[in-house]
Amino acid sequence: MRDYNQPSFDGFDDINNPKPAENDFDAIVESAISRRGFLSGVLTFGAGSFIMGTSPLISTAEAMTDSFGFQAIAANTFDTITVPEGYSWEMLVHWGDPLWSSAAPFNEVTRGTATSQATAFGDNNDGMATFMVEGHQLIVVNNEYTNRGTIFGNREKGKPETDDDIRKGMAAHGISVMEIAQVDGSWQIVQDSPWNRRITANTEMLLTGPAAGHSLMRTDADPSGTRSLGTWNNCGNGQTPWGTYLTCEENFNGYFSSSDDALKLPPRFTRYGIGHKDWGYAWAKTDERFDISKHPNEPNRAGYVVEIDPSNPNSTPKKRTALGRFKHENAELVLASDNRVVVYLGDDERGEFLYRYVSDSPYLEGQDTSELLAKGTLYVAKFTDNQRGAWLPLTPETTGMSEAEICIHTRQAGSIVGATTMDRPEWVAANPQSIEVYVALTNNKNRGKKTNAGGDATPVGGPNPRANNRYGQIVRWIPDMQDHGSDEFSWHIYALAGNPDVHEDDRAGSANINSGNMFNAPDGLNFDTQGRLWIQTDGKYSNKGDFAGMGNNQMLVGDPTTGEIRRFLVGPRECEITGMTWSQDRKTAFVGVQHPGERGGSNFPFGGNHVPRSGIVAITRNDGQEIG
Repeated sequence: MRDYNQPSFDGFDDINNPKPAENDFDAIVESAISRRGFLSGVLTFGAGSFIMGTSPLISTAEAMTDSFGFQAIAANTFDTITVPEGYSWEMLVHWGDPLWSSAAPFNEVTRGTATSQATAFGDNNDGMATFMVEGHQLIVVNNEYTNRGTIFGNREKGKPETDDDIRKGMAAHGISVMEIAQVDGSWQIVQDSPWNRRITANTEMLLTGPAAGHSLMRTDADPSGTRSLGTWNNCGNGQTPWGTYLTCEENFNGYFSSSDDALKLPPRFTRYGIGHKDWGYAWAKTDERFDISKHPNEPNRAGYVVEIDPSNPNSTPKKRTALGRFKHENAELVLASDNRVVVYLGDDERGEFLYRYVSDSPYLEGQDTSELLAKGTLYVAKFTDNQRGAWLPLTPETTGMSEAEICIHTRQAGSIVGATTMDRPEWVAANPQSIEVYVALTNNKNRGKKTNAGGDATPVGGPNPRANNRYGQIVRWIPDMQDHGSDEFSWHIYALAGNPDVHEDDRAGSANINSGNMFNAPDGLNFDTQGRLWIQTDGKYSNKGDFAGMGNNQMLVGDPTTGEIRRFLVGPRECEITGMTWSQDRKTAFVGVQHPGERGGSNFPFGGNHVPRSGIVAITRNDGQEIG
């Protein structure tokens, strides 16, 4: 029988690397749940708190429709895409679609082979961005992972059975670079474009920054410690002003295993969730580098931000170790007032940290940019309950570690300086219209109950105000002096997700959450050019109990000034809505649909008995106007 109920990424970590219980927080938990007084300090939607102005949060009825450009839609559990009246959607690409005309088309019976997958769009797309290169429009897309029950649905147990199965799974990971164009009003992939490219778990990478060449990065296959093979579990993304794409390695740990069951796991493994067993991918059976008992340094070469030049299909991707090693969600790049490069980074695991990288040198258009993501300082966030915060530098002086060790064991460095343990920092997004930044904290069932993997406490308070946080929140911070280069900031909660139809305490959510827009597990965040915040969810879709009325995962739009949030899109069953970008004319929004039918309950997008396939949706306005 197919294993449609395989654990989530967090579930695999819980099974293989259970976190220690922490009972000292019981009193804190009880206190935080029983009083709204604490929450009022961070949830007040008035001057100096929720917004910068003097007006309180306006009601939904008072908000002007044209600030959004659409009427909110209702939650639902349909097995399709739902968008507002006046908007339309079509599929741009599906998992398995060939990027070259000579490649084999997708086969629903076999689900493809290693050869066909290597020349086709990868699975479970996530972050993405568009580029213009010599007058041609390209889209670069992360292909994060595969659902065993889907990609190996031709196998009785829904698991890889042959070496070709395993290699097919490896080829479905990575990045897809594709030229796209509108033909007769419909978007499609331009097959055979000279820019089309698949970057997978076997593509050569260049290691850069302080960790490159360090003894912890050297292996038998790469004694120099400067080149590695592949990138996988690529989650969110970023984009640089010099025209490159940043892809972020997240749950890299789930692909390593040990052929020696008695291997003692050092703390540097357990902090990153690396154990004796992988998460069912079985890569070590065909590629020895994933066997930690034989190649203990190989995991040190994964978990980074990778820079890719989409304009040069022959270029070697660069792993930017200076941006730290952890479960990267995305990489939001902005410029400080002096033009130094600032990259905000979240570590997506319960109780881990929020980071910032600041380059040593400024970005100057037309000048060399090769070292901007290789030489700089990494910081970690420290929040206080009085709605203030600071970026703590991770340096040899503050951590007692070398620069290379900080880049390889970044989580440990953050623990040493006392960073704030967060409720799973997901996407970070900076408002293009003002100097403010938002982070999605998706949930944390361990808040107030257990330490993180490094033994750091996870007390209730500050930007993480709820114990057993099932719904998540979006936190906004404003750098001092309106400068991303400032080391201090003020912070507020923009939205505390919840269910006001079920709960009357803090689980009901903040004042801008109501029966018509409620959601859980905010994940993807993106700003459009008008300063509207697009919110994507990866949460519980049971539509029952605590999640009654929320329907399938969705995408909403928030107004940073008024606080109003409206639902724009609802995805098909059992999917995550993730990844967003726009066409160069801003008339099309591209949105990712990941793992539809992950538990066997969807046949999106073709319906009937067809295989569910992840892919990218192209959304347009029927009047032809800009959408973002």
